[in-house]
Amino acid sequence: MKVNSENYNNWPSHYGNPEWLIHDRFGLFIHWGLYSSAARHEWVMNREKIHPDTYSKYFKFFEPDLYNPKEWARVAKGAGMKYFVITTKHHEGFALWDSQYTDYKVTNTPAKRDLLLEMVDAFREEGLKVGFYHSLIDWHHPEFPIDGLHPQRNDEEFKQGAANRKMENYVEYLHGQVRELLTNYGKIDYLWFDFSYPNANWGWATGKGAVDWQSEKLEKMILELQPDIILNDRLDLGRGVVTPEQYQPLEAMTKDDSPVIWEACQTLNGSWGYDRDNLDWKSADMLIKMLIDSVSKGGNLLMNVGPNARGEFDQRSLDRLREIGAWMRLHSRSIYGATNSDFTAPIDCRYTQKGNRLYLHIYSWPFRHIHLEGLAGKIEYAQLLHDASEVFYKEHDPNLELSHMVANVKPGSVTLELPVQKPNVVVPVVEIFLKN
Repeated sequence: MKVNSENYNNWPSHYGNPEWLIHDRFGLFIHWGLYSSAARHEWVMNREKIHPDTYSKYFKFFEPDLYNPKEWARVAKGAGMKYFVITTKHHEGFALWDSQYTDYKVTNTPAKRDLLLEMVDAFREEGLKVGFYHSLIDWHHPEFPIDGLHPQRNDEEFKQGAANRKMENYVEYLHGQVRELLTNYGKIDYLWFDFSYPNANWGWATGKGAVDWQSEKLEKMILELQPDIILNDRLDLGRGVVTPEQYQPLEAMTKDDSPVIWEACQTLNGSWGYDRDNLDWKSADMLIKMLIDSVSKGGNLLMNVGPNARGEFDQRSLDRLREIGAWMRLHSRSIYGATNSDFTAPIDCRYTQKGNRLYLHIYSWPFRHIHLEGLAGKIEYAQLLHDASEVFYKEHDPNLELSHMVANVKPGSVTLELPVQKPNVVVPVVEIFLKN
């Protein structure tokens, strides 16, 4: 199917074709910057109201000597991820590439090289599509106006000294860096902006949105440079990939009762950037269910890792990604190219569907039977996906006399006959072949 604005309510005709994104479903988010050295959340500069001069110590000592982007790419591919999105610049203002617009860049740290270029090359080599995250906010830039999110929001002396900052000067810088990123690194598949807040009002300052960023002009330039690129929805233009953050939507996301392209972004623990002492780690079981849940509602999952300041993934991150990869190796065809189904899944289950193949993901393993409403006369064959072993099923007979050995199920239902022992996979999947 050709995916376009007619299929999805939030997809403008002048954007690139998002068919690959909808097919691939699973991506890696990477938050990596100077905050990795602080190891106290990527918003540490804001949270602790750190002055730019004090924050510069992380710039002075940023030396990721163990950085191996080829290993990162292999890990992502092994987990079943098909694309990645890397923070080129977060709110702290630090550029992970050799930008001509600033000295506050990775080539001026002890790293002394363009780490972004190495990463892009490594992930492309493994066959993953390339996405750039770019912050619209910049707490380091001397022309970015102080507002209620700025680390110096309560520093009256600093605010007075910054009173004459000109947003238009910062916007010129913002657009210039985006142009640079989309010119010097080959084909970029996905541009993920963060973020607009036009409705914020602190009394002494207001938030920033499409008018402040000159988003229409920025979008036009982006599409001139990279006509096939996909954009997210955070330019405050009301279009692009919808990006729910740190929560799972209750149902398939829509706009005016029509489906939208969406992607949940989730962390492995409680932070996007490396956070040494954050112990809110999600289990692999929970993360796999988040992926399934997203696809069952017609969405994607962008799963985040925050590498440490020496350039490595935390062992707990690696363990989870490998567990996810083990499940994906056996079950990826219930994810890639799949979407939500019109059938209603049983309790503690999720359906995904791809053509005439319906995938039943069983979160809680039942005793012997599971009842599927509305599938009578529609099933040709069923099997457990992990080993392709046949699953017997029977259709409800409304004339059957009920007894203490026969379940009372809704007419039109099909009952799957399952083994008593749960298969040795995190979430078992039954692949159901529907009649044409």
